[in-house]
Order: sequence, then C-alpha cells, then structure tokens
Amino acid sequence: MNCNFSEENNSLTQSLDTSSNFAISSCGNSSSKRWRIVLYSHDTMGLGHKRRNLLIAQNLGLSPLNVDILLITGTNQSNNFSGGDGIDCVTLPALYKNERGSYEAKQWQMSLDEIVKMRSHIILATIQNFKPDILIVDNVPKGAMGELKPTLKYLKKETNTFRILGLRDILDDPKTVYQEWKKAKNEKIIRTYYNEVWIYGDPMIYDAIKEYKFSTDIASKFRYTGYFDQRSRLDFSSNKSNFKLNNKDLALCMVGGGQDGANLALTFAQTILPNNVQGIIITGPFMPKEVQEYLLNIAKNRSNLWVWKYVKEPTFLLKEAKWVISMGGYNSTSEILSFEKRALIIPRINPRREQLIRIQRLQELGLVDMLHPDNLTPDSLAKWLKEEKNTPQVHNYIDFHGLKRIPLYLNSICQQIQHKNSSNKFPMVA
Repeated sequence: MNCNFSEENNSLTQSLDTSSNFAISSCGNSSSKRWRIVLYSHDTMGLGHKRRNLLIAQNLGLSPLNVDILLITGTNQSNNFSGGDGIDCVTLPALYKNERGSYEAKQWQMSLDEIVKMRSHIILATIQNFKPDILIVDNVPKGAMGELKPTLKYLKKETNTFRILGLRDILDDPKTVYQEWKKAKNEKIIRTYYNEVWIYGDPMIYDAIKEYKFSTDIASKFRYTGYFDQRSRLDFSSNKSNFKLNNKDLALCMVGGGQDGANLALTFAQTILPNNVQGIIITGPFMPKEVQEYLLNIAKNRSNLWVWKYVKEPTFLLKEAKWVISMGGYNSTSEILSFEKRALIIPRINPRREQLIRIQRLQELGLVDMLHPDNLTPDSLAKWLKEEKNTPQVHNYIDFHGLKRIPLYLNSICQQIQHKNSSNKFPMVA
C-alpha cells in the first residue's frame, strides 16, 4: 500500500493550529459558563480505556474551553494519576474479564448481578449530581453488562446532556462485530441514546463504517477524530525518567496491563540480547504475581535485564527505546507509532482478533513488524533484534490529529447547547 500523506497532514496541522484557538475561544471565552464533561470507561481488562480517556481529559484541560471534567472508571489505578486542574475521578468497584471473556467481580465475593447493580447505581447518582453538559462513553454503548442503561435513560428523559460514544479504530473482525452488535442491540442503543459516535482512528488505516456496514442512520452519526499523538503524555507527568542506561541501547518489552502478557514477558526474559543492549520488561499491574516474581528472579541473574512491575508513565521509556517488543493493543500501538519506534508486535488473537487486524494493516504499510503468537520464541525475538531496518516515518502515513480535533468538535457542541438554551429548539435524539 502506498499512501504518503505528509503534505496533506502538514496542511491539516497548520489549519487545526490556526483555527482551534479562534474557534474555541469564540465559545469558551464568550460565556462565564463552565462546561461539565464526563468520560466513562468500564475498564475490565488492562489500562487502555482509562488511559485513553485520561489523555482526552488532560488535553481538554489545556484547551481554551472552560471545563470541569469527571472520569468515571473501573480501575483503581486511576487514583494514581496527574489529572490537572479541573479534572477529578470516581472509581467503580472492579470488574474482571476472565479468560473466557466473561465478567466477574475482581476483589469481592459478590455475584455478577450484585456488583453490576452497585456500579450502575454509583454511575447514575454521580451523573445526577454532577449534571454534565456532555457525556463521552468509551467503547461499550450500554456499559459493562448494561450498567449504563439507567443513566442513558435518565439523561435522555430528564436532561439535555449531549451524549457521545467513543470507539477505538478496530473493534473485531466484521463477522464477530455484526453478531455481537446484533445480539446486544447496539445500533438501537446508538439510535436511541447517542447524538454522535467518534472513532479514534484514521479511515485510511481501517474504515470501520465501511468494514462493519453500519445502518445508514447510524453511520451518519459517526465522525473520525484521527489517532492521538501520544507524545503529549510527556507533558502531563511529573514522574520524569530517572534511569541510567550507561550508553547502552534500550530494548523495551511492553505488555499493557499485563493480564494476558505473561507469555511475551517470559519469552523476552529468555532472549539473548545483542551486546551493549539493556532490556527492560514492564509487567503491568495486572500480571499474575507468581509470573512477576519469576521474572524478577530471572533478572537478578542478568545485568542486562531489568523487570519493573509498574511505570506510571511508560512513554518516558518508550522515548528512549531503540527497539520495542509489544502486544498490539490500541494504546500501546498508538504510543509506539507516535514515537516512530522500530517495533515487533505480537498481537493477542483471543478472545478478539482486533489486535491481529490492526497490526496486519500496519505491517502492510511497513510501519511495524508482526510476529504471530504461535511463532513467539526467544530465538525469533533475538533474530529480529539483530535485523537492520530504517526508522518508520509514521507521521507521513497516519492522521495523528485526534487531540486537536476533539476540542473543536466539543466547541461546536457547546455552541449547539448555547443555541438550544437561547432558542429552546435544540433537537433531541428521537
């Protein structure tokens, strides 16, 4: 595939830089109103959903929009974040998605019905008291196990809150998405309760509207934001990098939250690294403790291998890395691409094929290398580390302007809300 968009992207960047402050200031500074925005993520596996919403919140906090932002999240890792002024968080009791893809309570001896009911009540009470102008829901239209349905019904019936569903670039293979969305009646939920649907991706990489063949009226609500330039994460963390490589090259192994990354981490720990290379494994907070301990014991006997259980902001390490070996989750992949790193991606293939589809597309563009998990061995990793390849010029191929577009989109919505308040003619979702 040959699609060099450097000139188009450069002109778009200039256009967004020029227009954003003017357009947003026309709404954000002309009124004393402070806009309230809620970002919900169910967070039952890994850290990707929460990290995505947090990055949106942090960038909105720096935009000319006058905002108070509340994150509603299902992971207690959210308690340890630098949100910034005007950003706060409500953490739900934790759910866990097991290997079969089914939900269960993570910490308590409580039935699934009990914990979902509790989470649902917390969400509704929070929304009723915070009274948001805008709600952005991450990935799951009804929330985990339908926990958002009472809140969506309340918002539609009792408020003028503008409701947005945010989706990652790829959900799964089209057949699976069709079956799951039909069973969950997701199109009906979107038709009834959502004003817009945002796709955090670039249709030149994956055109979800075309691939998933959404109904015409549903597709009309969709907007692509572009991917998020993850380099901006460096601006939001006070936890600067404080490690010394002693003139060694860094080979970084990332497994997301770590819940299903044990095999990759163990394989990397057994890989013979090139001379003058320092290997670092970030296990993630959700990797089983016995695997973490085993990896730490391996590292004790190897001066060229460090194992860290959790890094508050891994992009500081990513910035320094010469090679990255990683799973293929949305956030991890976006981070690797943003920093234009040489990367070998080993995608998860169960219970979803989303990672496999994403990495296959990127490999076709020559932006990453892919290794099927069935072929993952210490020798295959060692062989890849010895290969000589050019650094991928990712920003010439992919639209990374999502964090610039979202404030513009929200500014337009704020103007609609202001117009509704002045004319009382704001169209509600049928």
